[in-house]
Amino acid sequence: MIIGIPRETFAGENRVALVPDAVSGLVALNSEIIVEPGAGTAAGFADTDYTECGAQIAADRDEVFARADVVLQVRTFGANPEAGRADLALARSGQIIIGASDPLTAGPQLRELATTGATLFAMELIPRITRAQSMDILSSMATIAGYKAVLMAADALPRMFPLLMTAAGTLTPARVLIIGAGVAGLQAIATARRLGAVVQAYDVRPAVKEQIESLGAEFIELEIDAGDSEDAGGYAKAQDEAFYRRQREELAKVAGQNDVVVTTAAIPGQPSPLLITADAVRAMDPGSVIIDLASERGGNCELTCPGETVVEDGVQIMGPLNLPAAVPNHASQMYSHNISIFLRHLLGEEGLQFDMEDEITRETLVMRDGQVVHPRIRESDSEGGH
Repeated sequence: MIIGIPRETFAGENRVALVPDAVSGLVALNSEIIVEPGAGTAAGFADTDYTECGAQIAADRDEVFARADVVLQVRTFGANPEAGRADLALARSGQIIIGASDPLTAGPQLRELATTGATLFAMELIPRITRAQSMDILSSMATIAGYKAVLMAADALPRMFPLLMTAAGTLTPARVLIIGAGVAGLQAIATARRLGAVVQAYDVRPAVKEQIESLGAEFIELEIDAGDSEDAGGYAKAQDEAFYRRQREELAKVAGQNDVVVTTAAIPGQPSPLLITADAVRAMDPGSVIIDLASERGGNCELTCPGETVVEDGVQIMGPLNLPAAVPNHASQMYSHNISIFLRHLLGEEGLQFDMEDEITRETLVMRDGQVVHPRIRESDSEGGH
């Protein structure tokens, strides 16, 4: 089996799908690894690092796709709709492509890719079950994003995070509010606490209170009933507008007491819930900072502009995109581990095998033999009028 690693072409994407350390393990499984020149450079991995671990460096991208039985990417065409279009002419029938695909929102791109006859596995669809934790790219990349978000806030805030008692006086610690206590939120809490901030956190799911408090943060309980707030995968469920309206009112009071707000609330395949209104922003002190990690789906803050920094009444609202790519070395290591374990999961004694009775295989298989086969994606595509 030949595994191809092309260079990522999405603007600002500095990660690579497979790091050199993962090459030797796959070579030991009778796999041949072929890497596009410079594929790992932006993440700190030279071509010689790959060859020393047993990989080959291809002449160009065309050779990677022409020879590879399996192509591993950070962003497949679904998650790279502009620059990734050039790969449609390179993909072929029977070839297997594995990577992030934005499968719940990239219907047109998925249909185009299906015309090549390639088979696609979307890593975002890894089920949240115990035996799939080592393959979960969403959790891995959320860890990076939560960490980086707090560093961005600390850099932008016109004060330091920790309590300092100096000869020049006592400096009070910064106050940080984390909204959403999933993987990104919990990592943001831990990072802010390590920097010395006083941290509060809110999540619609009461079950995460213990996790929040174990990291040294105060769990904020709002006087609103969320009912059944968590789905089978552990994600927060979407609520009705009356709930969100009441939630916004309560969060505005808490946000105004903090110097930094980091929002992480996202619902897979849906727009991000609006949690911080423009009025809530204006009630914050000048110099305060909001980092909206949900900006790619519209944002949790009413004033968020994805990919930009907006200033309103002295408050900075940042809507960073693709934060894991800003920490490409470790993000690539984590992603590479996830995708390598997934590939090993597909490998049987006779090569790649698609056991459709297996939940991990079944839930991640998006297309095969020119057809989109994932029921959830076909259903969402049909509802979109296609």
